[in-house]
Amino acid sequence: MTHRTASCSCGQLQAHVSTEPIRVAVCHCLACQRRTGSVFGAQARFSAHAVTMTGTSHQYLRVGDEGTRMVFHFCPDCGATVHFAAEGSPESVVIPVGAFADPAFPGPTFSVYEERMHGWVHMPVDIDHMD
Repeated sequence: MTHRTASCSCGQLQAHVSTEPIRVAVCHCLACQRRTGSVFGAQARFSAHAVTMTGTSHQYLRVGDEGTRMVFHFCPDCGATVHFAAEGSPESVVIPVGAFADPAFPGPTFSVYEERMHGWVHMPVDIDHMD
């Protein structure tokens, strides 16, 4: 059985997963760039039934480019985002790949908002791409 733990920088907020991700995606939208402080966001989607949260989080609601309302859960102590989901979609949980701090984590199978991708970034050619 698979078991992985994602956590914030200080370890207070954690997400424990018991399955492989449904999908691992890379998003190049400007909001993900700002959220991560990097040039893209990499995140893994899981069935909510396979995720257990521990610790305390604060929430931030962000409205995406296409009107999707996302609720981000971050640590009130260190500020790191550990999980998020689309508002009104409790069936899945999204966890930033970096929160697992696991170089062996599965790579992305999907890349979105590539029209906003930085020119020096190159995605694997064998994944699904969407501008």
